[in-house]
Amino acid sequence: MNRFPAVAGAVHSSAAAIRSLWHFLLRSFSHSLQFRIVMLTIVLTSVAIFGVGTYMSQQISRGLFDTRLQSLSSQAGGIVSELRSLAPVDGRAVTQETLSSQLNSIYNRSTGSLFSLTLEPKDPNSSFSTITAGTVVGDDPLQALPVSEELEESINRAPQDDMLYQSVKLPGTSAPGLLITQEVTIPGAGQFQLYYLGDLSEQQDTLDFVQNSMLVAALVLVVLVGAVAWIVTRLVVTPVRTGAEVARLIADGDLDERMPVHGNDEIAVLGESFNDMADTLQHQIQQMERLSVLQRQFVSDVSHELRTPLTTIRAAADLIYDARDDLDPVTARSAELLNSQAERFDSLLSDLLEISRYDAGAAALVAKPVDVGAIVTSVVESVSMVAEQMSSHIVVHAPSSPVMADVDRVRITRIVRNLVVNAIEHGEQKPIDVYVASNAEAVAVSVRDHGVGMTEEQVEHVFDRFWRADPARKRTLGGSGLGLAISLEDAHLHNGWLQVWGKPGEGSCFRLTIPRRPDQEITSSPLPLPPRDAQIQGSALVAGPLSSDGSVRIQTGSIPIVVEAEFESPTHEGFIDEPDAPADETGTTSGSADADAHHDAPEGGTPR
Repeated sequence: MNRFPAVAGAVHSSAAAIRSLWHFLLRSFSHSLQFRIVMLTIVLTSVAIFGVGTYMSQQISRGLFDTRLQSLSSQAGGIVSELRSLAPVDGRAVTQETLSSQLNSIYNRSTGSLFSLTLEPKDPNSSFSTITAGTVVGDDPLQALPVSEELEESINRAPQDDMLYQSVKLPGTSAPGLLITQEVTIPGAGQFQLYYLGDLSEQQDTLDFVQNSMLVAALVLVVLVGAVAWIVTRLVVTPVRTGAEVARLIADGDLDERMPVHGNDEIAVLGESFNDMADTLQHQIQQMERLSVLQRQFVSDVSHELRTPLTTIRAAADLIYDARDDLDPVTARSAELLNSQAERFDSLLSDLLEISRYDAGAAALVAKPVDVGAIVTSVVESVSMVAEQMSSHIVVHAPSSPVMADVDRVRITRIVRNLVVNAIEHGEQKPIDVYVASNAEAVAVSVRDHGVGMTEEQVEHVFDRFWRADPARKRTLGGSGLGLAISLEDAHLHNGWLQVWGKPGEGSCFRLTIPRRPDQEITSSPLPLPPRDAQIQGSALVAGPLSSDGSVRIQTGSIPIVVEAEFESPTHEGFIDEPDAPADETGTTSGSADADAHHDAPEGGTPR
């Protein structure tokens, strides 16, 4: 009763072991160049040896058979001649006993390779019966002969002097034999069919010995070829493997790593060339680092040095601007231009100082519990006059309860302001929707405009410093070209994401996702990206900071971003307020949806 479970367990264990071995071989074949070369060498060598061995075995077998056939045919021919020359003794006719005695005499004189001799009368009414000399199996010697139907038909059709043969097995054994037959006429006795059964055991033993020797030689040769291939590939693969490890270390930042060089062969030349390349690369990187440090220092120094004269210019410009009513129209207009450009210059210097602090690693985060919804409302109120001048209507979709998070209020305010101002600038006087939402781990703000939108190339470069999608486009609100770059650095400082989606003619959507605590890692955003109202066809391109949501990192300029593709069109279920919700005097609406409505992953925000 217990045998069958034990057998089933053994079979299962064997199957599991075979599967493990197969997976190990596949993994080794795909990951190890040395293993792959050795295996291919062994397989190809085995195929070649098998082909050559099969051909040689066939040729040897054919040669042994032909040689043995000639020898037995010659003996059979001699026996036929001797039987044909048999004559009556003292005028008496040949009798059964005479033929039997003669046949036994012939068999006894044979060299030992003769298994049996049989004479069968052709005439069924003959007074002679079948005569057999040699090994007899069974009561009927003729029935014991391995005569096939094809041979019988050939005997009936063949001329009298034709000798026929057939490969057979010796009766009562599994040894090979050769059956030769020919019609013979014996004077005074009539016509008989002679069956000559020769033994091929000696030739089979010779062939087996040769095949076994070839098999052993083939196995030894395969092992030797495999060992030679392993040694040769090791001589080549080991330096390559060392070079790959050194290259990985250099790529990780250890620029002092070098390949060991031994000898003067091609591998040594390759190692020397690799080391020369690494020296050149290290020199170039160090030079670029020095230039980068000098560049950052120059920008910082210039920004600080310009701050003092700019303060004086600002004071003089403000004084002239305040007295513009007492000036003539041309001078008053010049005072207004001077004041606006001085303000723009001051803003540019502030952005340059801020980005230089990030480059120097001196930016610090001052995080306190803040209502992000209140920050968004404050920013929208501060730009409401500009939005009215641009005929842009801003609608805020936010929960009625506070959306709290530990953030740097100044930096989050700057991010939201940059996004809202950017939407006003490119919104084409169409409604702008600002969404605020949260989940257990993160708070998100997205700014959605329905303006000109962006192409995939523009989406990839939107966070680059000083990059503009359309340099010829008139910029109503000015800007230094560093706003989005600084906003991305601010998001990074919070350990958050700043991502963007855009389609030509459908507008753009920027989504800021920050953790509730700066030391917390976020894996999903409460708001979808692309937005739910986007008419997505095929694939959509989303760019943003390096994150943990499976996005693909790319590098554009000095700002790291990610690219996500292949998004499905999101549904409208659970959407936080529609854009046409009633607005209050500041253009702000309160969301009626639950503030903490969770989206386990941003719709469209995770690559398929």
